[in-house]
Amino acid sequence: MCKKLYQLLLLAAILSVLAACGGQATPQVLEKVVTQVVEVQKEVTKVVEKQVTTVVEKEKEVVVTATPAPAGGGETIRIGGLGPLSAPGTVVGGIAMQFAMNLAVQDINEAGGVLGKPLELIFADTEGLPERGAAVARRLIQENGVVALAGEYHSAVGLAIAEVARAKHVPVLFSETWSDKITETGYPEVFRIAPASTMVSRATAEWLAAVGAKNVVIIAENTDYGIGAVEADRKFYEEAGLTVQDAIFTELGTQDYQPILTRIQAMTPPPDVISVQVTGESSYNLERQITDLGLAPNENTIGIANQVAIQPEFWESVPTGEYWVFSLVGLPPALYNDTTRHVAEEYQAAFNSEPASYVLESYDTMWILADAIKRAGTTDPDALIKAIEETDMTLAQGHYYFKYTSANPVPGDGSVPKYMWHQWPDPAVVLLQYYERGQDWKDAAVIWPPVYQTHGTSHIPYGEKP
Repeated sequence: MCKKLYQLLLLAAILSVLAACGGQATPQVLEKVVTQVVEVQKEVTKVVEKQVTTVVEKEKEVVVTATPAPAGGGETIRIGGLGPLSAPGTVVGGIAMQFAMNLAVQDINEAGGVLGKPLELIFADTEGLPERGAAVARRLIQENGVVALAGEYHSAVGLAIAEVARAKHVPVLFSETWSDKITETGYPEVFRIAPASTMVSRATAEWLAAVGAKNVVIIAENTDYGIGAVEADRKFYEEAGLTVQDAIFTELGTQDYQPILTRIQAMTPPPDVISVQVTGESSYNLERQITDLGLAPNENTIGIANQVAIQPEFWESVPTGEYWVFSLVGLPPALYNDTTRHVAEEYQAAFNSEPASYVLESYDTMWILADAIKRAGTTDPDALIKAIEETDMTLAQGHYYFKYTSANPVPGDGSVPKYMWHQWPDPAVVLLQYYERGQDWKDAAVIWPPVYQTHGTSHIPYGEKP
């Protein structure tokens, strides 16, 4: 009885303590609240981790790689290289351009460098995106201290880079941006040794007129390059007596072209020509689908591929791509000089293929800039721009000079196209045609202009051999 009474009294005491300290239940509630907060904190942590990851990726995109530090270390003169090393850009082009620039820097440094210092290349990945191109150009100038910019493959990216070069007053020498708009700006900082789209369009129009084509369908990417190329094509095709039956624009990176190709299938009669003005890997995909559907090349329709058909990757994507025609900017191997052969041998050893025009252009840009710095005796931008304008040297692509400069402006009467400002006037543009499956581009027939023809014909009909 006493024992039970004691237990009851003890229980009552405990309850009274709990009642008096009603807040004591709070720790249990707080534990639940804290548990919930911790769970939320974990979720926030995950979000932050994703954000940090994105920042890290951006850092990698901004400056992808630099050339190894020159032997002996010390101060260097830095040039910023630009090109697409990641999709959706033309990766094969960016890799080739970076290789050529590194080769040129190596050769320049072996020859003694510039102004007693080694030249250093810092190459940035533009991804083929205008906003990325602008961002990496700013970073190269502001953080890496480059004295000039060079390269780039895509015209839309080049236009964005040109605005940065103008704003920062740093010269840029473009290797492979064809849009007329690149040099039409008239910016003192902007130079180009690749051809303007109009130069290529004129050559193609002259060839099509010579082979008797009448109606052309153009499939172009919806970018500054594609839009500009179509405008130039229309102008010169019409002057040559051809009709642009349709111009179809598509987004870069499109995978399925069936909807637009169905439109072409329904045309009666079929077009005499289907011309692809889509760049990079996207062009391979489009050309394969055109070939698989039997739209071109065939007995009735000529197929004109993008210039990257020169690469071995064309055959990987378009295994039945014989008879496609494509342009080559630059000289055929038979007209290589010693510098061209040097670059070609090094490129062949690294990639087991001949260099495309943008490889040779990229190599030459480094030498043009190094030569200008040497003649200027300084990296001051005004002095450097003036020295680039006065370029007079022979490299892998030929003899370089700029006819229209601050000392000889483009006439305002329209007699000279505006794109000739700081434009190399003499890039060679030839048309080649495959006629066997898996054919090396060096064995393809040079069909235009007649002075460079290798097989005595301006066109090899589908199914025939020259």
